[in-house]
Amino acid sequence: MVIEKYNFLEALYMTTITVTTTGFNEVRPLSDAGKVFTVLLLIASWGSFAFALTRITQFVTSGEINKYFKTRRIMKAIDKLNGHVIICGYGRNGQQASVTLKMHNVPFVVVEKDEERMERISSDHPTLIFLLGDATEDDVLKRAGVENAKALITTLPEDADNVFIVLSARSMNSRIQIISRASDYSSVPKLKKAGADNVIMPDRIGGTHMATLVSKPDVIEFIDFLSGEEGEPIHIESVAYEHLPAEIKDKSLRDVMNWQKTGVNCIGIKDAGGKFLINPPDEVIIEHGMKVIVLGTKWQIDEMKENLE
Repeated sequence: MVIEKYNFLEALYMTTITVTTTGFNEVRPLSDAGKVFTVLLLIASWGSFAFALTRITQFVTSGEINKYFKTRRIMKAIDKLNGHVIICGYGRNGQQASVTLKMHNVPFVVVEKDEERMERISSDHPTLIFLLGDATEDDVLKRAGVENAKALITTLPEDADNVFIVLSARSMNSRIQIISRASDYSSVPKLKKAGADNVIMPDRIGGTHMATLVSKPDVIEFIDFLSGEEGEPIHIESVAYEHLPAEIKDKSLRDVMNWQKTGVNCIGIKDAGGKFLINPPDEVIIEHGMKVIVLGTKWQIDEMKENLE
């Protein structure tokens, strides 16, 4: 428009047929300055096209485009979750936690910073929802949906990292249940002070489990059977006073267990002070703040939950 005094439409037309190499006649003959401009325009346009084509090819061949769509799919899946569990760290403890959660149909998100490990695991478990990142960073926990999660399990090997995660998660969601791993006894009170509801020491539990297998093998085997280690659909659930129908609140345990029977059995009661009463008598009154611990098959537990809704 400046060099040849074309109007906008004429200039747009000339630029289009030049860049696309269509080869139609010019609107009118070009001056020398116009010819130089056209040469530069062609070189610039083809150079830009070649650069763009090279970048796109690199993007596709390096797998970046697959990572982009995979990340987008995972983020959409996380956005749909509510009341899920976040597992921080996917080592042996984290993987075992995920197996148990999956067995009980509890949705969960894994946060792990070891990309190589997650690529290897995700190839065998394509439906696994995971985030690559450092769980000690607040932004990563937010992306994992910590504000909508019902529980967080942190299994990192360093106690200091677990303390940091517990502090961050508790500050972002005061209602979330937090379960943390600990390696040293001295870390247990620190983790609880930071906001952890439960602190687990895997080495201690493993040692106790092995020793008890010697002294009481049948008992441990039965507990493993109940926990579902052998694939049996046996569940233990707690039913809070608040979830009971109005007609059986503040009634005896006998009335609670006889209400719309599903075959579950009461194996204990947790009172308002947090103390447990094992194998309680039928005359115990279920009051505010108490929880009834029941044992049954998966189908019995599911039917009981439906009756309470």
